[in-house]
This record gives sequence, structure tokens and C-alpha cells, in this order.
Amino acid sequence: MTSRFPSLRLAVCLLLLSTGLDAQTAAPPEAAPAKATVTDTKPNPDELIPSFKISGLPIDGVLAALEMHTGRSILRPAALQTAEYTLVIDRPIPRAELVVAIETLLALNQIGVAPLGERFLKVINIGQVKTEAPEMIAGSAFDQAASGKIATKVFQFDFLRVNEFVPQLQGLLTPGVGGGVVILEKTNAALVTDSVSNLQRIESLIKALDRPATSGLNPKFYSLKSAKASDLVNKLRTILSGTLQSQLGTSTTYNADDRTNQIILIADPRQYPFFDELIAKLDVKADPNTRNEVIYLKHAAAKDVSTLLTQLVTGQTNAAQKTSAQSVRPGQIAVPGQPVAPQPAVAGPQPATMTLTGPVLGEMAGSNEFSTLVTVTYDERSNAVIVSGTGDDIRLIKELVDKIDIILAQVRLEVVIAEVTLDDNSSTGISSLGLKVDGDKLVGFAGSATSAGVAFNNGILTRPSAGKLVSGPWDLAAEIGLTTTPRKNATNILSSPSITTTHNKEAVFFFGETRPVISGSTSSPNTGTTGLTTQSSVTQTEIGTTITVKPLIGNDGSVQLDIKQDISEVTGEVKIDANTQYIIGKRKTTSYVTASSGQILVLAGYQKNKDSRSTSRFGPIPFIGDLLGARSNNKNRIELVIFLRPVVLTNTARDNDEAMRRIDTLDQKELVKQRLDPAYVPQKKTIVEQVLGK
Repeated sequence: MTSRFPSLRLAVCLLLLSTGLDAQTAAPPEAAPAKATVTDTKPNPDELIPSFKISGLPIDGVLAALEMHTGRSILRPAALQTAEYTLVIDRPIPRAELVVAIETLLALNQIGVAPLGERFLKVINIGQVKTEAPEMIAGSAFDQAASGKIATKVFQFDFLRVNEFVPQLQGLLTPGVGGGVVILEKTNAALVTDSVSNLQRIESLIKALDRPATSGLNPKFYSLKSAKASDLVNKLRTILSGTLQSQLGTSTTYNADDRTNQIILIADPRQYPFFDELIAKLDVKADPNTRNEVIYLKHAAAKDVSTLLTQLVTGQTNAAQKTSAQSVRPGQIAVPGQPVAPQPAVAGPQPATMTLTGPVLGEMAGSNEFSTLVTVTYDERSNAVIVSGTGDDIRLIKELVDKIDIILAQVRLEVVIAEVTLDDNSSTGISSLGLKVDGDKLVGFAGSATSAGVAFNNGILTRPSAGKLVSGPWDLAAEIGLTTTPRKNATNILSSPSITTTHNKEAVFFFGETRPVISGSTSSPNTGTTGLTTQSSVTQTEIGTTITVKPLIGNDGSVQLDIKQDISEVTGEVKIDANTQYIIGKRKTTSYVTASSGQILVLAGYQKNKDSRSTSRFGPIPFIGDLLGARSNNKNRIELVIFLRPVVLTNTARDNDEAMRRIDTLDQKELVKQRLDPAYVPQKKTIVEQVLGK
């Protein structure tokens, strides 16, 4: 590297540049090559240069001009980026400004200049200036003329955090300088290497932003009249969440002082009108946050309704909390059907541009979700549900109770338990009785019943009355067990009960007896004598037929029946510790049948053998006649046939028709009717009825 120029043209260019002529049109003289030297005399920076014009000049010529006007020697690498430089200044210009223009021209072409002491300038590619000790600006960057010259400056932050600000600064740096920012975290400062003009811009930006965060914020105190400060602040935070909080700015804060019942607002004064209106509309007299309500039930059980409501409230609250925790985080807003995206933070105080309107608060007036304050309990004595919660909680609970506290559908279950004796021609009780059964449903008779006018329509038994067939509930035991049975002498009606139950409530029929069964024995010594005294514990065991029916009544009048049959009988005896115990045979079945109201179900198949003995007396003498009379031992097969008819009640007077028909068969029917209805007037008997005793 040297300050001498081998080309005569460059020497001539320097001469012309020093006199203000055009370097492009100048022609080299026919003389021996001259050597340009830099004198020890430093050029006057305030000297006016008449003009400066170069066009298409190579890098060597530009460096020669820079060397001449700065009075410093140029140190450069062997290879620099090549380009043709053009700079035209047609007016007089101070030498210092001309140097700034030349350095800027070099920077625009990716050539950087770094001072090296007072006598040298180091010229390198601009990407390496950062590591070659560029000029350090000690004071303000505005102390130097704006130029493209590369320099370094340390920026000290007072309020901004260097780690937070520098990433925002990267987009302002000159490309190609080579990462000219060094973070000095311990001193909260940054060393920036860039052009002087860019350093000036960064300095202006830091001056505008490096100030206290509360700058422009003023406190305001709101004394509340009706609301509690902490409650109102919580309500404000609910309203001003998500995007509203972003518009207000992160520096706007509001907190409660319950001691003085005040809200302390720190915000930009331009936001005061917004908070004034919002707080004024919330600070009004209102009903207590929670209240108690007693709801008396008419039909449902308070304990069952309370349990159902508690499960519903707990499930909904847990689901809402889970959804809120998974879907919405602070600073976010959830939009149905769209993913939740984080909201960008807005630095510094922002004026409130929204106005408080009716719909903003109107959305809070009613809710379809339970609050976290609701509790439900019950009072079994008064059959009432006691609810504590907000107004919306009470309203929602009442709506649910109105739909739950209704009269459940009722069904009357008529049962006939018949014992049928089978002969050699009958294999089942159904065939012996001449019944037609399809899918456990009685669909017709095969015998005298048809000729008597009894018929079936879709499984519903009908009977003749006044010349026409009439359907409906009537004496099931009489019609099936007696008049409609071709072999009625072989049938024994054991029981024909009737019971009424509601939807989804079990009805239990039992026909049989209880027998004592020894469940345990204890022995103790006799007092004053030898031997032991034994005492036995006895329990009563039910033996017979138990039918449990749970009906599920549909809206169309159909009844789904869950039928459980439990049949037990004594099949023998056994001695256990000298105590006679019964051997009990048991048979159980479970059936699920769907029937229409009035359809007759037939359950059969339980058969057993039964021994019977009979003696015929011979002559009038009791003992001798019995001894000489004929004897017979018979073994018969017995089958238990159960008829079940569900009749859905309509909650009208028609439901009492069957009971009234049975009352009419009683001798004291008039007295019974008068007892049931005090307004009933007994009918006077006719002379014929009095004579016949009816």
C-alpha cells in the first residue's frame, strides 16, 4: 500500500480536482510521470472549493481525492470492490463538506473509511469496518455532519431495557455493516456501528422512547356510593379483557381500595371520560349479589330434584372452567369456530376510542350458565328445594323445576295367577286353556269365548255390551279365568290383584305364605343343674310367587315392562342339628316386554308334579264306611300361568270405571259410594229388589 499513483492520468486528475475542473474531460500532458505527495500541511477544512466534478472515475482516483482533501495517507488492501464513481458539485463547497460527500459516496458503494490516528485513513470493505476500529463518537451524533461515514457510538439507556429495545432496532440498521450492535447488558447500553446519519436517527428514537413508563399518566380516584370497590374492579376486568385491554394500553391500571371504598385509576387523561361513564353506570343500587329462594314441589320428591340439580350445576361449572382454562389465556379472546390467537401487546398508554353503549352492559344482564355461587339443597318435611345464588341462577333453577316437577304417567297393573292342571292331551297350560299367544301377548281364544262374542283387536281384549263390542279395562280374572276358559274346571285362580304405580317405579306382587326357619342356635349352661339350654333364632321366610314389574311409559301410550318372576316352594324337609329345615326350590326369570295399554301378557312354563289322594265313604257309618270305601292316588302335572295387563291411566274419571264396576257387585254398594262421594244420593230399592234381597 502506498500514497504514490503510478498513472499520469491520476496525477492530472488530482491537479484538476484541486483547481475545481472536470476530471472527465481533462487530458494527460505529454510529460514524464509525476509523483504526488502529501505534504505535512493539513488542508484547511473551511476552504471553499469552487466545484467538484468526477464522472466514471475508478476507485483509485476517488481515494486520491480523499487523500488530498483530508491531508491523510490512505491505507488500503490490494483488492477492493471495483466501480466507476460519479460526483458533480457545481457550487462552491467547504472542503470539510466535500470530504463528507466523498466518504458517503464510498459507503454507497460498500467501501468504508476508518481513521487510524491523525495521519492515516484505513479503507476497507464496509462489512469489515466494525472490526477495524471505526471512528468513536463520544458526544452526540448530531455534532457531526450527516453522512454515510461509518462510525461507532455507545447508547446508554435510562428507562428502556437494552435486551427489549435492541431487537426492535435491528430493522433500522444499514444492511451490509455486519451486525453492528453489541449489547452491554450489565451497563444497560448498546454499542452501535453504522453510518453517521443512521446513528443520528437512532439517537433521536432513543431520546423519544427512553423515558419513564408513567409519562403522560395521571391518577384519578373514584369514590363509590353503592358498589363495593373490589367487586366493581373485578367486573371492570371482566368487561375490559381481550382486545379492549389492548386498546387501553398496558400502562393503564385500576385497583380497589376497600378501606376507603375507592377505585384508583392510573391512565392517560384522554381515557378519563370512558372510565367516568363506565363506573357511573356500574355504581348503582342493585339487589344483593346472591339471594335465597324456596321452591315448593307439587309432584316430584325434593331429595331427587335436589340431587339432579346439584349434578347439573356441578357438571356445567366444571365443563366451563375446563374450557376456559384450555381455550382462553390472558390477553386472548375466544371466537366460536375459530382458533384462539394471541393479541399483540401495545406499548405505552393508548387513548380509549370506544364509547360505552347499552349492548355492552346488556350482554351481562342475563346468562344461561350457572355462576360459581349457586348451591342447592332440600327440605324433605315441606318437600321443597332451597336455592341460593344470583338472580340468573334462581331463574334457571325455576325453569328446570317447572319442567321436572310434573305428574308422571301412571299405569294400573292387573295380575291373574292361575294354577292349571294338565291332562295327557295338554302339554302346556296355554294349550289347556285354549289360548293363542304370540310373543308373550294374548291374541285370541280357541273355544267358547269366540262364540260368546269376546274378540281381540291388536291384542286388546274386547267384550260385547248393548249390541256392540266395547274395549277397555274390565274384570280380567273373570273373563279369562272363568267365562273364557274351555276347561275352567281344571283351572284354579290363586290370586287376582291389581296395583297402580308410576313411571319407572317398581310394583311388587306376592302370593304365598311365610314359614319359620331356624337361622341359628345358642346353648348355655343351666343354672344349678347339669345340661345345656338351647335357644334358636327364627326368621320368617316368604315362600310363594313374587312378581316385580317396573314400567316405563311412553308418550304414545306404550308400556315397556321389566318383569322379574321369583317362584319358590317347599320341596322337602331335612334335619340339621336335630332341627327340621325346609328344602326350598326356587325359579327366577327376567323378561323385557313392550305392550300397548290394555294388552294381555301371558307368562307360563313353570310346571310341577302334584300327588292327590281321595277316599269314597261306603255306607252311613263314618269309620267303617271310610275303611270299606274306595281309595284313589293320582299324580297330576300342574303349571303356573300368570296373566298381566297394563292399563295406562288418563288421570280422568274414566280411570275409575273398573273400580266402580267392582263396587256395583257389593251388597253395600250404595253405602260405599256415599262414603266415597258425600254428595252422592243413594238410589231407592224397588219392591222386587227388596223381596229378592238385592
